[in-house]
Amino acid sequence: MHAQGITGFPYYLGIGSLADMASRGDRVCVLNILGGESRQVTPTSHVFSGGNVVFGTSPGRGGQALKTALGDIPVFNNVREGLDAGHAFDTGVVYLPPSGVRDGVAELIRVNPGLKKIVIITEKVAVHDAREIRAMAQGAGVDVIGGNCLGVADSWSRTRIGGALGGDHPEETLLQGTVAIFSNSGGFTTTIAQYLSTEGWGTTTLVSSGKDVYIHYGARDFAHALRHDGRSRAAVLYCEPGGYYERDIDWSKPVVACVVGRWKSKLTRAVGHAGAMAGSGDSAQDKEDWFLQAFGVDAIYTPDNPVVSEKGAVVTNIAHIPAALTAVMARSGAAPDFAPRGSLTLKPWLSNDQGLELPPELALPTVTAPEPYATQLAGLARQVGAVIARQNMKDKSGASVMDAKTQVTSVHGHSVLDLALQPLQANFALPLVHEAAGPNDRAMLDIAVAAEVNLVGDPILVAADAAREAGNSPNTVMAAAVAIVGPKRVERALACTRALIDLFAGSGLKEGHHVDFDSTGICVDAATRALFLARDDERDDPRAEAMLAAVRARGARSVFLDFLGRLDGTLSRDAVLAAIATTIAWGPLVRKRISRLTAETLPWYLRLYGVMVGSTIPGHRHQSGSLCGISRAERFGSWTMADLCYLAMTGKKPTPEQALPLQILVGLLISNGPGAISLQGAKGAVSADGPQTPGRVQINKAMVGFLTHTGYSHGGNGFEGMAFLLEQFKDTGLLDPTDPNHGLDLKGMATRFARAYKAEKRAAREDGTEVRALPGVHHPVFKGKPVNHDPRERFIARFMAERGSTNVFHAFYRELVQALYDVGATPYVFCVNVDAVIAALLLSLLWNDHRSGALSVRDLENAAFTVFLYGRMIGAAAEIDDHLNRGRNMDTRTPEAACAYVL
Repeated sequence: MHAQGITGFPYYLGIGSLADMASRGDRVCVLNILGGESRQVTPTSHVFSGGNVVFGTSPGRGGQALKTALGDIPVFNNVREGLDAGHAFDTGVVYLPPSGVRDGVAELIRVNPGLKKIVIITEKVAVHDAREIRAMAQGAGVDVIGGNCLGVADSWSRTRIGGALGGDHPEETLLQGTVAIFSNSGGFTTTIAQYLSTEGWGTTTLVSSGKDVYIHYGARDFAHALRHDGRSRAAVLYCEPGGYYERDIDWSKPVVACVVGRWKSKLTRAVGHAGAMAGSGDSAQDKEDWFLQAFGVDAIYTPDNPVVSEKGAVVTNIAHIPAALTAVMARSGAAPDFAPRGSLTLKPWLSNDQGLELPPELALPTVTAPEPYATQLAGLARQVGAVIARQNMKDKSGASVMDAKTQVTSVHGHSVLDLALQPLQANFALPLVHEAAGPNDRAMLDIAVAAEVNLVGDPILVAADAAREAGNSPNTVMAAAVAIVGPKRVERALACTRALIDLFAGSGLKEGHHVDFDSTGICVDAATRALFLARDDERDDPRAEAMLAAVRARGARSVFLDFLGRLDGTLSRDAVLAAIATTIAWGPLVRKRISRLTAETLPWYLRLYGVMVGSTIPGHRHQSGSLCGISRAERFGSWTMADLCYLAMTGKKPTPEQALPLQILVGLLISNGPGAISLQGAKGAVSADGPQTPGRVQINKAMVGFLTHTGYSHGGNGFEGMAFLLEQFKDTGLLDPTDPNHGLDLKGMATRFARAYKAEKRAAREDGTEVRALPGVHHPVFKGKPVNHDPRERFIARFMAERGSTNVFHAFYRELVQALYDVGATPYVFCVNVDAVIAALLLSLLWNDHRSGALSVRDLENAAFTVFLYGRMIGAAAEIDDHLNRGRNMDTRTPEAACAYVL
């Protein structure tokens, strides 16, 4: 049995008209009024509605109050206490957790015979509880709206009950008109009201029905109230899949139905609203068909196909609702309620095209935002660079990621395979600008690094030579040099960079090489000018002028160098380095690709790059004005990073044919992701200094961390493949490994080795000893197929083949994996892995020097290690900068629970 309500319904329904849904006469009690959501929403509802909340409950907080602009709302421990205090109400609003909703509703009904309505804001109320709530309310003659709703509102009476319909300023959104809204989505209830105003339509009553599995106030109830509301000429419905609430309804007035959620038709669990999941015959497409039939139309309304009838229209895009309603109402001669307010065209308040040239239809102009947003956006516009949220960065990276399937690492979105085909100077810039450097910036980087490579007269060189003479590995020699490039060594260069950024921030400059930019209006005070100019003891340093001459010789451009050139004085080397660094960083900085911190520390990395390359060259090759016999003017004016790296390894400038393999090698070695031992060392050093106070982080120490975490097993192991190839080719008389007419029987060589290896494996099994692994052959990921390939090796092989390049060592590896299978030494054709490519390229590069005796086997081993360090220093720079910007203090610690003690 249920209470007597409106006739014609098989259940109790008390709300006969939408005008009765929410009125100034309703008196409201809010359960859990001091909860997080209610604290934010109830004061606004109370004030907008003229003070309709009489009291609220919050167990254990009786005697407190919720402050509002119309005065305090008293809080009681329970509903009975509020009633006993003389506060009568007829409407309850429930903000309780799901498990408490049933009992809260029971309390409202049990203690208040005058109760008429309950609005349940809570989402995901259990279906069993919802059924009990329905039974209690029906028996007591109480209408229930919700759950999982944002309540109800009335634009005519200026009343809001329950949630946040109309937002923080409902008076701006709930504009009086003639359209009622019924929506499964609370947020879209407000949005639809805002959209309608762009066509001149205001609203009467707004009902957020909610979309829990059980909807208490459904579409049929709304249709009855709509029919008996003289204010409402039409209605808008927003419907999601799930339930038969909208089926076979006589709407009586024009309706625009927006049906969404076709994509949910194959879901097996709810995504979003708990009830927005189709069962049998209640999918989004089913509901579209219901409305199409009800309105007598045969297609969905779109701007290109505006199908409507006097009864209504069906849309699937919320943005089409206003125009569809106007078209429907025009069929009966009805005009909008007022002049259109605004439009639904995209009006971006801010934009960032990341330097891309977009077609006109996508390059939208920005508009001035309304207050207070305009002031806030103006503040953001003055902010230079990206702002990056900090988090625990143990075993994480925002710079690099490895594809588990291909084993290919990407750095700032660029695959190392693609980087292997880029000029080295572009790769050295990538970690710090997060994008591919153009020709101008590459030239600038070449100059900056070249100016730091010659270490003559510097204690750095003394330290590197001492480490070398003590028999240390290449990484240890580099670490000895890098340790000296501490904060005081770069203090002035960083200060100059900060000053340049401050001077040009907000100037409108888009790129550092846009020399037609007018910087004459930027003024420099005396202290800043002195920062840029050389001191008396620096005037004899020729490198600053040599760098400026090199910029001119290369045809490079820099707004910042031009600006400093007008200061009427001799620039310091630090100022020139800062201007070059700011030129490289400015575009990404303005586009917010990098943070200001990254731009400010760029000179430190550039100096470290030069020192790390320079420290690999023995001290006696460093001379005043020349390096390995190459003049300063030549190195500064035309040499590239590939030239400098090759010079450091061999003492000679490479030919273009020699530079390309080195470029490929370094590109391949840039990173294996943040889990690599070397990069863990770099990240740990940043973490230990404390990135949350970035000024204390010593970037050179982080580079030392990278270097100390490389070694003969991680870095030096690249020589294993070279040693294997040296053994195979030692008596062949090979003259040129790049000559396609080398005259060697590679298949025969491979077959002989394969047979010997098969016998070696058999003997090892008989002796119970371990079978040696072949360097460059097989991979734990790329295995198990009849013929296997490492995609990284295949990428380089295809590139070399397209160029018509030959590498006899690589070709031998291809023959070897087939021969091993042919003689039965392997169960399938193993892959040639990327380590084999690296060994083949490097040995080919150094073969002639080794044959001539210029490079010993020990030199080859050091060269293999050094090439690894050149590549991995790029990856280390990326991780250091990333951790400096994102990480937290000491975040690379291993929790005690993850540690173990062994006997």
